[in-house]
Amino acid sequence: MDCKKSHFQLDHSFTYLNCAYMSPLLKKVEQAGIEGIKRKRNPFKISPDEFFGETDKLRNEYAKLINAKDPKRIVVIPSVSYGMANVAKNLSLSKGDNIILVGEQFPSNVYPWRSIASESGAEIVTITPPDSKERGKDWNEKIMNAINSKTKLVALGNVHWADGTRFNLQAIRKLTREVGAWLAIDGTQSVGALPFDVIEIKPDALICAGYKWLMGPYSIGLAYYGPALDKGSPVEENWINRYESENFANLVNYNDDYQPGALRYEVGEHSNFILVPMMLEAVKQLNKWGVKNIQQYCKNLIEEPVAKLRKAGFRIEDESFRSSHLFGIRLAEHHKMEKIKAAFDKHNILVSFRGDSIRVSPNVYNTVDDFTQLTQSLLA
Repeated sequence: MDCKKSHFQLDHSFTYLNCAYMSPLLKKVEQAGIEGIKRKRNPFKISPDEFFGETDKLRNEYAKLINAKDPKRIVVIPSVSYGMANVAKNLSLSKGDNIILVGEQFPSNVYPWRSIASESGAEIVTITPPDSKERGKDWNEKIMNAINSKTKLVALGNVHWADGTRFNLQAIRKLTREVGAWLAIDGTQSVGALPFDVIEIKPDALICAGYKWLMGPYSIGLAYYGPALDKGSPVEENWINRYESENFANLVNYNDDYQPGALRYEVGEHSNFILVPMMLEAVKQLNKWGVKNIQQYCKNLIEEPVAKLRKAGFRIEDESFRSSHLFGIRLAEHHKMEKIKAAFDKHNILVSFRGDSIRVSPNVYNTVDDFTQLTQSLLA
């Protein structure tokens, strides 16, 4: 796979290594949004069928991306917190049960569980990373050792949002199934850049915001809900997730049944005529490029720089327990964070600082020169 910088309109005076913050828009995604705005000029040209047809196309494309056989298990959501709220509303908890989270997890995958744990008397068990040489391996083992008969939910990402530490979802899922616990995955920092297979993992929920590695706009995301939630209650009761809502003339004949599959969990006004076509174009492009190819492109970019930085004393997780599209750089005692930040500012290098980690998150628009700039600034 070659560099795809020409597909974007990035300001070339900056070295943007921060897709984990927000992706730039593809040119074709931007154009889809403009066309969507224009459609509202003449609303009489928007037919009832268009309230459903475009989201169905988006479901089908996203199903390809995550290898979901039934697109009706995929719904449009506005945010990760919304997607997790549907899980939280339907999780059965009692006093003494526990929910397992990982340390410094993104708040949208923490607050819903704290709320329902407080209401039910359940316990939140937070597994913090160990300060060890094999940090990723040991962290995974700590998570798996914590799962027991009292565990009702494990909620985490495929990779940690702050430093890219990769969690062994297959092994974790095996343990959750053995004790009857749900697995809710925040895929925001991985899906679109790191292959994910719902048939392989079989999560109860996979929730993704669209504005990062899915390369879509802000305020739209996609959720996959497994069979465990088929008979659940959604967080909102809207008209469009009701059975036969396609028949506009019949809407006042209220129907207590929901749309099939997971569609009961879809957000109201999911037919957004601006955001949906943008998200659709983004996912189509990802499918065209291939997520495996995107991950390999990033791996090829970072291989030599990572080796140089490790030699200089920087700590970077072993490849078997991190991703290539998002990774953390931790400093040795002789490194000075303020000096590094000043060098980044001087050379217009954009990354994120998360805890004690410099978070670097490249994508297909980045080049070897970008990493030369990064490495030189860190080693200066």
